[in-house]
Amino acid sequence: MIQRIKSAGRKTRELLLIGARHWLRIVLLMLFVYSGLPWVAPSLAKLGLLETADLIYTLYSPFCHQFAFRSPFVFGEQAFYPRGAADSGYITFEEFAETSEAFQAQFRHWSAVYYGNTSPSGRATDLQEFTVAQQIAARHFIGDETFGYKTSLCARDLAIYTMLFVGALIYSRYRWRIRPMPLWLYVFVGLGPVGLDGLSQLLSYPPFEFWPVRETIPAFRIITGGLFGLMSAWLGFPHIERSMQDLIDSLEPDAAETPN
Repeated sequence: MIQRIKSAGRKTRELLLIGARHWLRIVLLMLFVYSGLPWVAPSLAKLGLLETADLIYTLYSPFCHQFAFRSPFVFGEQAFYPRGAADSGYITFEEFAETSEAFQAQFRHWSAVYYGNTSPSGRATDLQEFTVAQQIAARHFIGDETFGYKTSLCARDLAIYTMLFVGALIYSRYRWRIRPMPLWLYVFVGLGPVGLDGLSQLLSYPPFEFWPVRETIPAFRIITGGLFGLMSAWLGFPHIERSMQDLIDSLEPDAAETPN
């Protein structure tokens, strides 16, 4: 029994050492997969493999609102379909949704679920009120032949995780030269833009409605998300490095402190 406990302890120690020594490679792989799969989903949908595509959309749904009017599209007429409130210069989501039977079907379904009928106040394309049925329909709508098919993460989330991956690549090359960025700089450059943008939108919708409905143009979503992702990498990875080195030292005191 004692031998089994010792053997289990050794195996656990070895696994921890492997994880601590190669943590950056593990993070790079996870970020590559997480930021890459959202582009696989619309490709599968385009090929008609809707069940497989739906699996990816479902896996990502707890982590992103997946609103069609805030997500990139591929294989369609536009890369983005912002709401009219964004005044983005794109043809609006409402205009496309009005002629999309796929979106109308989603709206009728969720209207029946939430209202008990298919004719709540407002048309399916009247998103100004942003009712529950409208939100859920825009979330579950993945696209059609005209729209193209959306990624399984919204534009801002894609930018965040893509730039986290880029930051990890940069850190893997210069890891022993990079120090954590100052926290005050992270607050102003990393958190500030994305926080102000998201909060200003949230407070424009019910139940707050402090000002007219505000929607950000896609470029600003990408920029603020990208800044947040890159600044988070700059702040976080050096601290993780130190923690992993401390773990290595505690498990193997004589371990050489060399790059992996």
